[in-house]
Amino acid sequence: MANNRSLYIASFREFISTDPKAVLGSLHDNFHGESLTTTNEAWKGEISIMQEVLRPWVDENAQILFEYDIPRLGKRIDVVLLLRGMIFCLEFKVGQKQMLQQDIEQVLDYALDLKNFHKFSHDRKIVPILVPTEYESSTTAFNPSVYDDGIYNPLTSGASGLQQTICNVLEHANAKVNAKPFESWDISPYTPTPTIVEAARTLYEHHSVEDITRHEADKASTDKTIQYILEVIEQTRQKGSKSICFVTGVPGAGKTLVGLDVAIKQTYRNGVKDEENGAVYLSGNGPLVAVLTEALARDNYKKSKEKKLTESRREVRSFLQMIHRYRDNMLAKIKNPVENGILEIDPSKAIKQDEAGYGEVEHVAIFDEAQRSWTHKRLADYLKRGGTYGNKLKVPNFPMSEAEFLIWSLDQREDWSVIICLVGGGQEINTGEAGIIEWIKALNGQFQHWDVFISRNLTAPEYAEGGLQELLELNPRVRYCDNLHLAVSMRSYRAEKLSAFVHSLLSFNNDAAEIYREIQDRYPIVLTRDMDAARQWLREKARGSEQTGVLVTKVAARFKPLAVNILAQGDENAVHWFLEDKTDIRSSNYLEDAATEIQVQGLELDFACVLWDADMRCDGNRWSFHKFNGRDKWIPENNVDNQKYMLNAYRVLLTRARQGIVICVPYGNDKLGHDGFPEDPTRLPEFYNGTYNYLKSLGIKCI
Repeated sequence: MANNRSLYIASFREFISTDPKAVLGSLHDNFHGESLTTTNEAWKGEISIMQEVLRPWVDENAQILFEYDIPRLGKRIDVVLLLRGMIFCLEFKVGQKQMLQQDIEQVLDYALDLKNFHKFSHDRKIVPILVPTEYESSTTAFNPSVYDDGIYNPLTSGASGLQQTICNVLEHANAKVNAKPFESWDISPYTPTPTIVEAARTLYEHHSVEDITRHEADKASTDKTIQYILEVIEQTRQKGSKSICFVTGVPGAGKTLVGLDVAIKQTYRNGVKDEENGAVYLSGNGPLVAVLTEALARDNYKKSKEKKLTESRREVRSFLQMIHRYRDNMLAKIKNPVENGILEIDPSKAIKQDEAGYGEVEHVAIFDEAQRSWTHKRLADYLKRGGTYGNKLKVPNFPMSEAEFLIWSLDQREDWSVIICLVGGGQEINTGEAGIIEWIKALNGQFQHWDVFISRNLTAPEYAEGGLQELLELNPRVRYCDNLHLAVSMRSYRAEKLSAFVHSLLSFNNDAAEIYREIQDRYPIVLTRDMDAARQWLREKARGSEQTGVLVTKVAARFKPLAVNILAQGDENAVHWFLEDKTDIRSSNYLEDAATEIQVQGLELDFACVLWDADMRCDGNRWSFHKFNGRDKWIPENNVDNQKYMLNAYRVLLTRARQGIVICVPYGNDKLGHDGFPEDPTRLPEFYNGTYNYLKSLGIKCI
């Protein structure tokens, strides 16, 4: 028989006594995809093998499941055995004669997914077994992993030795026939928090964001937020009006997922693209857009027999775009030069459509990291010189900030339009970023006909500069809604309080040590002064396809002595760093290239090393900021805005890891040359000691 989690589930006795053709028929009947010849042959082989392998336990209370789905994570386990209180995950490679590392990682991933995200597996022993059916040997050493989580180190066995392997594991684990039974294991609640790339892939297949982001605390409000936004969109469409929503959230709370989900739900209805009421997801974060676009395109390409990879990329780019390109497309329609400080459409450069007017085709635009929109000065300077993002159009006297221009662009539609602004807290990391106050100023100015929906948290210090509340009180169209705030971090499913700890650490708050004690058992944070030790810690922690990487700030300058290279700018480099596997030296897992806050904002790793340079140093109960002159010394950074960006850079880096971080504060170089002067005056120990001692004083474990 089958259920919504597996294509076939039965007791051992029922399975063994059923005609193999009937079992195969059940698999075909319940499979919703296209059944390939290779899939059919694999199922035949698995059925035949398992009906012989399981005979010693035919009379026991045990179950077999074929193609068990790990919901929200988009994975299926070939065969699961629930036997004597233990869970066996079997990954078959029918006809294969050798054991491959990537296959070992695959079956270990299944075991880790069950342990971390499957509620009824948390307290069970889990045994991952790779079965290359023609493999002529079997694992003989049965060792639970060193992580003490009940997962055995992956085993390998050919079909001929599989029965004996299972027997030996049961004996090693002292598994009893009368072990605690499995009740409703197959429909256990799931608590996954996939990476942003995994989540985007699942969303793209038209799943719900709630399905892929529910996590251990089960307090996430993403579903309510999405529903509220979709209701605003529908009400605005019916009224033929204009609306803007501001969604706030703590780091890792799922703002990007909310934006992607709204874009996909609005663009694809019941799996069909809605050409009339579509949405576009816009981000100024080049690496994020590049990584997500390539990940979705590769996934789409693999699943399609007809599409080329270039076609898949084009399809993804239709709703996931760089904000600069959207902006430049609207700029191409204006009268240039601008007269009297007023933007106007030039009818000779654009065609007016019946409902869209001179606006773009999408009714809904989602702006990620809206607080990072450019100031008037930065945008005007950019356009004065003709741009750097491929736009050669010069506009010498541009009159608007980026926020104001983006509202103006959507306002060109003559029917209705909605803007969704996703607002991160304390994550401005570049000069020329205007903050959220520019959006409100624009709405209070020439766009007073727009309805404004905001979270009350928008006025909190981490989201906006002072004076925002006063501006909001001047706008009678402002409406507050608690559903527009995401308060729970989902990035690190082991530590919802990670963002609170990082905030307290960076702010020298008295509760930092207390918060660390609360999270250290579930979310390891360790401290070292040795980069080799940091690398070793990462390699020991990561299992299966879990991703590791080294992170530094863009101001970091003196890591060459530690054999660390700063990842070169360019979105393609970020794509390789995030998406290539462990066999590719461009992968983050090689721990050779370090990414900066610019390249990782909005993305995440499983385990990360934050390599702390002399750019931000602890001096008593304050930070002192410095920039390297590129030659021989660090220069104090006294610009308040730049100090804020540097502080936020560490905030971004310290919240990138889902499962744990190691912070490496180097020793520096205390050696003297023959002349009695420091061998390396750019890496003096006093540049680092204060930071190390402060972090150590919080109780962070040293390795």
